[in-house]
Amino acid sequence: MASIRSLKKDIDYLMSLVLEECLYVMENLPEAEQEKAMEIARKIVAGHYELRMRVNHPDGKDNPAIVKTYMKKVVDDLYAKANSALEELSALTGK
Repeated sequence: MASIRSLKKDIDYLMSLVLEECLYVMENLPEAEQEKAMEIARKIVAGHYELRMRVNHPDGKDNPAIVKTYMKKVVDDLYAKANSALEELSALTGK
């Protein structure tokens, strides 16, 4: 497993890419659809905050096996949140 520092950087990088995509979509949408895109952006920011807090405060700090499975779950949730946001954006744009 990679270090916690590396995982935090990965969370920052991936969520910022998804947020950037969301902002790009917002620029090109009509006014009526921009509120939906803004709601997706709020979900992305909230998901980023939640994932960083989970990495900072893992369960079972004394047991490496528990920490390892906990961090794997965080990574899985990271990919799920990013994928979900991108799917919502693609549904919003119709592409």
